[in-house]
Amino acid sequence: MPKIENISTRIVDLPTIRGHVLSMATMTVQSVVLVHVHFSDGSVGIGEGTSIGGLSYGAESPESIASAIETYIAPAIIGRDGDNVNAARHAAERAVTGNPIARCAVENALWDGLGKRAGKSVAELFGGALHTGLEVAWTLASGNAAQDIEEAMSMLEQRRHRQFKLKVGKRAVREDIAHVARIKSALGDRAKVTVDVNQAWSLHDARIGLAGLQEIGVDMVEQPIAACHRHALGTLTRDYQIAVMADEALRGPEDALNHACEHAADAFAVKIAQSGGLSRAAEVIAIGQAAGIGLYGGTMLESGVGTAAALQLFATVGHLAWGTELFGPLLFKDDILTTPLVYSDFQVHVPAGHGSGVTLDQDKVDFYTRGKTRAVPTHTHMKASV
Repeated sequence: MPKIENISTRIVDLPTIRGHVLSMATMTVQSVVLVHVHFSDGSVGIGEGTSIGGLSYGAESPESIASAIETYIAPAIIGRDGDNVNAARHAAERAVTGNPIARCAVENALWDGLGKRAGKSVAELFGGALHTGLEVAWTLASGNAAQDIEEAMSMLEQRRHRQFKLKVGKRAVREDIAHVARIKSALGDRAKVTVDVNQAWSLHDARIGLAGLQEIGVDMVEQPIAACHRHALGTLTRDYQIAVMADEALRGPEDALNHACEHAADAFAVKIAQSGGLSRAAEVIAIGQAAGIGLYGGTMLESGVGTAAALQLFATVGHLAWGTELFGPLLFKDDILTTPLVYSDFQVHVPAGHGSGVTLDQDKVDFYTRGKTRAVPTHTHMKASV
């Protein structure tokens, strides 16, 4: 019975291929927390915890993720049975309140380690994959319509993406609608267009925004108002034909159940990090399925490690009505995997192999690591811009 022997974290700063403009921040670097869980039999599992835009997006930052793992989660699970992932993740949940991204990073590493030892993929551990590839959207977030159109056309030509999500919310609502309309008009019926507001609109602005977006043929709007206003989100869901998706409002199964009971959304953006790990994300998926709510495989802009873990889970889901947005690795100037994930024919392909199916390029990781590796003591290739 392999024991959890040691847990180490490091923050890796990955430059992006262009500015990624959100309503609350413009990202030129994504900072990911890589986690290594070492087991007594010599096996190692890897996981990742990533947020978007630091603390401007949510309650966790790369620094807080690493600190929560080192200070609270690691002491609670070191010495435990490495094959009993459920016992370890429940111990982590008791050790920290909230901190879903930190818990997710460690749980991912535990599943990866178990899969490697068992000679199975994480998808097999969750019952088996139903897909070898999943539809993947690309986010147009330069803030410039002409640049976004050129970028989208290039993606269509390469057969890399045919669904595009536009980040809005920094401009006045009518300016946002005009910006989206220009891009939607250029793409026509060749691509599906959705919009992500990242909670930036008031309820009044959201009414104007949804009406305008619906009129120009946008398929879905994501989290147009503050996550805490679930009742108002439900009103928007019922009042407009355009699909409304909950994202930041979903912090695990309890939030998913409340949204389902109140019909507060047409779709769920399921994020393994925001849910608190693969197991809790699977519960969010089950609630969505039972309630007839459309599912979307969301991202926190993870590197290949976190993206592969999410792919392993989403590959086990029979139907993702809105596909996925697991494009994170494509946003970075460099890839930290020895074999990058494959994006082709409008899909991201599920990596084959044991565990999450990916291996870190240690030289790349070392190059982009911030400072030096922080370890908890034992218990007692460049890409061209698009």
